[in-house]
Amino acid sequence: MVLVENVALRFGGRKLFEDVNLKFTKGNCYGIIGANGAGKSTFLKILTGEITPNKGEVIISPNERMSVLKQDQEAYNNLTAVDTVIHGHERLVKIMEEKDALYAKPDFNEQDGMKTAELEAEFAELNGWDAESDAENLLNKFGVDEKYHHMLMAAIEPKVKVKVLLAQSLFGNPDILVLDEPTNNLDAITTRALEEFLLDFENILIIVSHNRHFLNKVCTHICDVDYGQINMFTGNYDFWYESSQLMLKQAKEQNKKMEQRAKELQEFIARFSANASKSRQATSRKKELEKLTLNDIKPSSRKYPYIDFKVEREAGNDILIVENLTKKGYFENVSFRVNKGDKIGFVSSKENKISALFKILAGEDNDYTGTVKWGKTITYSYMPQNYNNYFDGHNETLVDWLGEYSEEKDQTFLRGWLGRMLFSGEEGLKQAKVLSGGEKARCMLAKMMLTSGNLLIFDEPTNHLDLESITALNKGMINYKGNILFTSHDQELMQTVANVIIRIEDTVTFNKAIEYDEYLEKYYE
Repeated sequence: MVLVENVALRFGGRKLFEDVNLKFTKGNCYGIIGANGAGKSTFLKILTGEITPNKGEVIISPNERMSVLKQDQEAYNNLTAVDTVIHGHERLVKIMEEKDALYAKPDFNEQDGMKTAELEAEFAELNGWDAESDAENLLNKFGVDEKYHHMLMAAIEPKVKVKVLLAQSLFGNPDILVLDEPTNNLDAITTRALEEFLLDFENILIIVSHNRHFLNKVCTHICDVDYGQINMFTGNYDFWYESSQLMLKQAKEQNKKMEQRAKELQEFIARFSANASKSRQATSRKKELEKLTLNDIKPSSRKYPYIDFKVEREAGNDILIVENLTKKGYFENVSFRVNKGDKIGFVSSKENKISALFKILAGEDNDYTGTVKWGKTITYSYMPQNYNNYFDGHNETLVDWLGEYSEEKDQTFLRGWLGRMLFSGEEGLKQAKVLSGGEKARCMLAKMMLTSGNLLIFDEPTNHLDLESITALNKGMINYKGNILFTSHDQELMQTVANVIIRIEDTVTFNKAIEYDEYLEKYYE
């Protein structure tokens, strides 16, 4: 058990937390959510002892081992991948080192023999004799080829290192597992393998993640960092989001009778209770949800951008035909057709192939062979993966920056669009060159909305966005009436938007009208 009692933390004059009281228990998965800068990762550091709070304490049950996902990929360069995984269990490694030191003594005596006997007993109790095979099994589970198992970490590519460090955090069945953005830089298959592993994990699991599909899959509880507090709710991310939005709506309609509000919430909770009861890891969730009352859920203070892509001119029947498209070093003889109504999710083992394709389609790269034939009625908008060149060196204000992409130049009109994307008041006078990654992304989305094209091209649009903006973008893409060509690591976005999946490796290896989850099952079965 992990008990958080009266924890408060301030940085200078800024209050992050005040009187936080939480209890994390075995068999549950807790997703920590909150706006950027709210203190999610800081709270994890308090739990793991990296940061000492100004007030209060974190109490961990005696003899319980905590494991934390490491972020430093260079920390284990002198170890092999297998040894790096085993180093996830510090006590086991210490026993191994002590044993080796004792056995290496030239003057090994009776006292040393007694000590080694104790160490051997503890070593066996911790399954030390199976440590290497257990580590190899974990690496295999997460798709780390055997050729890497006994290779030094210094020689292993970063994408594989991420998987090794993930295996390290899971090694030895820790009592408390703390994961900060565990799906970052993971491919869809490895993410699914992690989901399956965590669904069977029977101890305490605490996660920070922007991956909504992942949070929905594994979480039994959501801890919302808001109002300087951390409030815990039963259910996954979707339940928290929908209930929070419901409460916000009801708070704005105070003239409604309390009975009507309670009835609406009761029906909502009942619906989610039925869904939750199907989860492997949520046997008690249904009963807990049924006990919730109106006062258990507080509207979130966080703001969501308003993302709504309109189609100014409806597309004709001819959308896009790509034939025998070849880009040296990326792909060859790529052919596909986009039909009216298609929202195509592109996938590849190497995402630079898709970026190269999108640059060609958007007219930003003419160094190719083959044909790209757009329909005469098509007007497209493009959001590249790297859009820094739209902002770097631009001294103009956001209002003036956005005005460059708008036929309407009125300041009030442009400020209204910026307000939709959470740039209110004086924020519209920021210089374009000083924006953060998330702010740049929201500006690019505003630019795309202003163009009102009937086809949208998105190259990893959720990069740099927080959960609120990702959720708003997801809804905007679902509601959009035109065609979409996109790629994203966000599985929820792929699952809920795409009605066609195209896989590109050296050429097109998959092209079918299919949902993303079904594609994953078929392609990787």
